[in-house]
Amino acid sequence: MDFCRLEGKGTYILPTETKYIGEMKDGMFHGKGTLQFPSGSKYEGTWDCGIAIEGKYTFADGLEYKDDKWHYCDGYDRRFYTEICNGLKPAGISQRTNLDPPRPIPDGCYDCGDGFYNPQTRVVVDYKHRFLRNADDDEHEWIIRTCRKGWDEIVGFKPKA
Repeated sequence: MDFCRLEGKGTYILPTETKYIGEMKDGMFHGKGTLQFPSGSKYEGTWDCGIAIEGKYTFADGLEYKDDKWHYCDGYDRRFYTEICNGLKPAGISQRTNLDPPRPIPDGCYDCGDGFYNPQTRVVVDYKHRFLRNADDDEHEWIIRTCRKGWDEIVGFKPKA
């Protein structure tokens, strides 16, 4: 018996608090197992020497990802999953995120999906304010262009120059 490597069934918790529950061989995920992410989402799959060969990703709200025929948040239906399940809000009451009410964003930061991004420091922290990563130029530009801000901005008609 080799006590230096993970073997058999068990639980392994990564430094990011992602938890793997399942089969392992020679220190790698191998066989059936589930990755449970701190956000509440999970990936259930079959692994071969550390590589996922098939599986299913389920978001924290219960929405299952599908490789094909994925109709969630496409060009035809822009509702959030919670709106699909629970119905739309009355006219004049907007739902800005799938999480309702939305989580507050620190001043000067953006909600980039897996945490908060500070454009001054170019650092992404998780929702418990623990370091995740430094954003490269591409991610910085995408977040600035796409993600929800932690402040209000008055916008209006801007004539073309």
